Amino acid sequence: MANNKKKGGAGSSAARAAIYVVLWALAITIIVPVAWVFVASVKENSEFYGSPWTLPKGLHFQNFVDAWQTADMGSYMINSVIVTALGIFLLIIIALPAAYVLARFKFKSSKFWNVLFMAGLFINVNYIVVPIFLMLNQGDTLLRQWFGAPFFLNNLFVLALVYASTALPFTIYLLSGYFKSLAKDYEEAAYVDGAGYFRTMVQIIMPMAKPSIVTVILFNFLSFWNEYIISMTLLTKPELKTMPVGLMNLMAAQKSAVQYGQMYAGLVIVMLPTLILYICVQKKLTQGMTLGGLKG
Repeated sequence: MANNKKKGGAGSSAARAAIYVVLWALAITIIVPVAWVFVASVKENSEFYGSPWTLPKGLHFQNFVDAWQTADMGSYMINSVIVTALGIFLLIIIALPAAYVLARFKFKSSKFWNVLFMAGLFINVNYIVVPIFLMLNQGDTLLRQWFGAPFFLNNLFVLALVYASTALPFTIYLLSGYFKSLAKDYEEAAYVDGAGYFRTMVQIIMPMAKPSIVTVILFNFLSFWNEYIISMTLLTKPELKTMPVGLMNLMAAQKSAVQYGQMYAGLVIVMLPTLILYICVQKKLTQGMTLGGLKG
């Protein structure tokens, strides 16, 4: 028995060590490129012709000023902030009631709607960009004939609405799964006190679902902020471009102009909001991913 325990202990220690090695390797593969981009963003152009691993002789923050002003990254960031905030706002006000109803109430078409949203999880948004563009373009053609002005294309609100629509299946699936794990005693007590369905959802359920809501906001923020294909397709005016599209234009322009510092500074400008947001809500994100399973 003692030998078996020793063997079992040795085996578990070896497995734990192997897991730590794999985790450290994965962390290094993520941290090193990110750190390299930050270091490269403060280098002068002449320093890029030597070894890529050498540290900069000084901190050349002029790259950020040039990327923000000369490359117009400031305007792109404002557009991305508007689109991302609108998209998340529309998504939350639509997905929260829908997920709550599908999780808590049974009606004739509830199974149909559940299956429909589940099917939406398997649709890759990149495959339906062309149909979305054609539909909106046709709508603009009709509006030009009727009112003399288009509306759907080159519109930040419409882009945010498209973002929210494409994120609905995953968001409703995640929120409804969390709502199902909550005990119904809280709602029954609220009904006894005279609260209606809407008041119960807003004042009782939503505060309890804060970790899950934060998780949804973070995931969709990352998706909306970094989205490229839909934004490039639906926004053709230069002044309306979002950060990913503007960054790709900056990279193409600075490669030919040999302004690598500005290019990496633009990368840092795009990455910083996501890194800051993740650091701020990391604890809530972990709770949102694990709390539902613990309550179930």
